[in-house]
Amino acid sequence: MPQENPFSAGSSEHFPGFPDVRVGLTAAETARITGRGLWAADGTVDPGAVRLGQTLANALLGGPPDDADGTDGTGGADGTDSADTLLPAELAAFVREVRGLALPAYHRVEGATEDVRLSAFSLRQLGPGPHPLVVVPAGWTPFGWPLFLWSYLVLAHKGYHVLAYTPRGLGVPGLPSTSGGLVDVAGPHDWADGSAVIDFAVDHFAPSAIGFMGESYGSGISQLVAAHDDRVAAVVALSTWGNLATSLYDHETRHLAAVKALLALTGGSVESKFDEDNQRILADFQADRNLDTVVDWGRLRAPESYLHLTNENGTPTFFSHTWHESLFAVNQTLETFNGLEVPKRLNLWIGDHAAPEGPSLIGPPATPGEADLPMAEAYAWLDHHLKGERNGVEDWPKVCNQVMFTYVTEPVLDPETGEPTGENRIVTPARRETSTDWSEVTRSTEVFGLTGDGAGGTDGRLHPLGGGAPGAEGTGWRRAFLAGVDTEATAMDALLKTGQAEWAGNPKIYDTRKIDRRHAVAWTTDPLVPSDGGPAGRRVRGIPRLRLTVRSTATSASLYAHLLDVAGDDTARIISHEPLNVYGLTPDQDRTVTWKLQAAAYDIAAGHRLMLVVDSKDPLYGDASVTWTQTVIGSPAGEPSFLELPLG
Repeated sequence: MPQENPFSAGSSEHFPGFPDVRVGLTAAETARITGRGLWAADGTVDPGAVRLGQTLANALLGGPPDDADGTDGTGGADGTDSADTLLPAELAAFVREVRGLALPAYHRVEGATEDVRLSAFSLRQLGPGPHPLVVVPAGWTPFGWPLFLWSYLVLAHKGYHVLAYTPRGLGVPGLPSTSGGLVDVAGPHDWADGSAVIDFAVDHFAPSAIGFMGESYGSGISQLVAAHDDRVAAVVALSTWGNLATSLYDHETRHLAAVKALLALTGGSVESKFDEDNQRILADFQADRNLDTVVDWGRLRAPESYLHLTNENGTPTFFSHTWHESLFAVNQTLETFNGLEVPKRLNLWIGDHAAPEGPSLIGPPATPGEADLPMAEAYAWLDHHLKGERNGVEDWPKVCNQVMFTYVTEPVLDPETGEPTGENRIVTPARRETSTDWSEVTRSTEVFGLTGDGAGGTDGRLHPLGGGAPGAEGTGWRRAFLAGVDTEATAMDALLKTGQAEWAGNPKIYDTRKIDRRHAVAWTTDPLVPSDGGPAGRRVRGIPRLRLTVRSTATSASLYAHLLDVAGDDTARIISHEPLNVYGLTPDQDRTVTWKLQAAAYDIAAGHRLMLVVDSKDPLYGDASVTWTQTVIGSPAGEPSFLELPLG
């Protein structure tokens, strides 16, 4: 049964350290919140986003007074509507409109195990049905389902029943949006909970069709529930993973910063949020031990492991992802997408985790009339596959790539002084390109040989081989650096925030002169001229590949590769990167290694140079380097070093 409003505006309860949802929002505050996006400067959820979501929940569940005198209803005692009290006029009007279409309610849904109750929120259509249903498992945050409440309003306005819930174990104790139980990290309990939520929805809403839509953690759960329950007719997976194992651990490298960030967002300590088995897995991962067991644990939670079930069910699946994703790197999502044999769509955007979709999940566009392509296309997918609308989705190519940094920007001026703030705003969106499938994105490859010149701290050269083998200058050389010290060549300044700034028109700028060549080696092309008659020096499209020969004075080494687009003033922007840890080395003996960097769609301007930088440390990763030992890169005649660049 629905329960009373847990976010009551009349309640005196306020959680220390959390936004006070008893205080209304202004239009300016709402615009600033959605303009900032989902992430705060420290990589946690922006408090403004939390406040907006919880205030919307309060306004919806508080509702209007029942009687004319305002004494018997759930709104204000003076007859006012809670939406008018808490929200700016335009947003309040939309809430009232949705309330006229759909009944909001708060629930505690029985999970798959009898001891677990899931915090949930619903909007049930009031008009004659049946109506399709969208189930929204919340993302991995301490705040649960209220965070994306704006998106539920949008869905309800489009005619859907909506049922959003917080996955088991997530949330701050005492918050009404917190679910019971322990976090299963998208394990079997979470899949079964998803089916239990469907059972609840069938009983309460009798939907005509059921879709799942999730962001981040909710997107992985959405895929896994759909694989195991054929009642799911469509999936929208935003900032998602396909293989949790390789998201955590790939190329012998642990993605430590991502796991540490996630553990800070459960709403409690590891000991209070996870059972003993999951605590052991997390401890092993952080201690760099028993990694085979960690990989098996991750594969159990990988939608990729159940592609055969998804394909048997024929579940139409929509992916939205980013090139510089710091939690679930893009290549593993591509592997899963390529294995789908169902109606499918992949959108790849500039930025990092949840940057494209986040603003329009938490609130209305900051600028009225602003295009909202990431979420507009997600909703269109649901409209086509759940409501049967012929809205153009049936003709969509399977892949749509936004080309990095092709937007046009202008400086943001301080409203008081009129001086530039140092940030830019986008005035013309970045270009997008479609392909019939991912296999069509890369049309050719170009191989660059690496030279050994660069003595005295200068860079070696990347030179196009033109289909031939490296000449004498491309083999027989060695270049050394001192390992275990970070350099300016890092993937990003801050988890989530650097990519969120990219999305907003402010990509990280590197000064390549500051990359310490004592602790890194670099190779650079001559200024590039178009190779295909077009305006770009090179059109990078796809997954770069790198081969190097390494030796070390230690038994292990880290090779962290970064591809940079270098302008004439030696400043640069990052195209792609990927770490590799190498173990079991015999000191002063060679080992040849080949690995793939992360996929990219990037136009290097004519006259710019392509730079490859290899160092041994990055705050994102657990490295294998031994500080102040020597790492040597070489290119023997039998296995010359090269960079293979995909072109489109």
